[in-house]
Amino acid sequence: MSKVFRALEKAEREKQIFPAREEPLIELVAAKPSGSRNDGPILKDLARDIERFDLPPGEEESISIADNNDFAAEQFRKLKTHIFRISPAPPRCILVTSTLPREGKTTVTMNLAMSMAQEFHKKVVVIDADLRNPSVYPASFSNRKGLSDYLANDTPITEILKNFNGEKYIVIPAGAPSHKAAELVGSNKMKTLIGALKNMDEETFILIDSPPILATSEPLMLSEWVDGVILVIMSDHATRGSVRKAFGGIDPKKIIGIVFNNKNLKPSKANSDYYYKYYKK
Repeated sequence: MSKVFRALEKAEREKQIFPAREEPLIELVAAKPSGSRNDGPILKDLARDIERFDLPPGEEESISIADNNDFAAEQFRKLKTHIFRISPAPPRCILVTSTLPREGKTTVTMNLAMSMAQEFHKKVVVIDADLRNPSVYPASFSNRKGLSDYLANDTPITEILKNFNGEKYIVIPAGAPSHKAAELVGSNKMKTLIGALKNMDEETFILIDSPPILATSEPLMLSEWVDGVILVIMSDHATRGSVRKAFGGIDPKKIIGIVFNNKNLKPSKANSDYYYKYYKK
């Protein structure tokens, strides 16, 4: 924990040196995955039944910060490589959360997924599990059925799976906002869905974008069913107290990394590695 706080303090000092930039910078605190697995029915041969969804011109650029930014792209490559190589059996189902709102967890989730999907044999399923305030995906997804419809009704699984600009990137949008978000996300049906997705094949990774961990109960419930947790911290936004509370609610064996997201730093090309470091336990 002290290493996390020292990293926060260092980021605060460094943000006074460099002018602001728009894209996030990432520092990762590495840890070992728990290696836990959940059983569930195997979803076979779904690719032919999933709707192909291509974003209108301009919308993909609005959610990707790495396409035209070499430094940002390299940070997500490093994060991706860390996940793939963390152990012989890497965590395939990962919860991405933050301490508080507006710390960049959605940006991290989507850009990490895009980076993963570029690997030759890898597929990615991204789940928007913020049923209170769906915001992961562009406006084009806003009126489509999603996770809330599947959990609350009898909507078939094939109606909520969307191929996002390619067969290797599958999206489950949040669907209609629900005032019963905690009950739906904590249901056995959600647990079974996660287990089923994890059993699709060994090359499929699942990223779950959840609400902030200090704002709702859903991340704590989801953390019990995933293999690992990534905590996103905006270093000029989060406090020591909020970080300590966030850690207190998660099994430490599940935390595979902490992403320090600080849009106020601007490293040069020569010292970019200085802003992306591993702090081993």
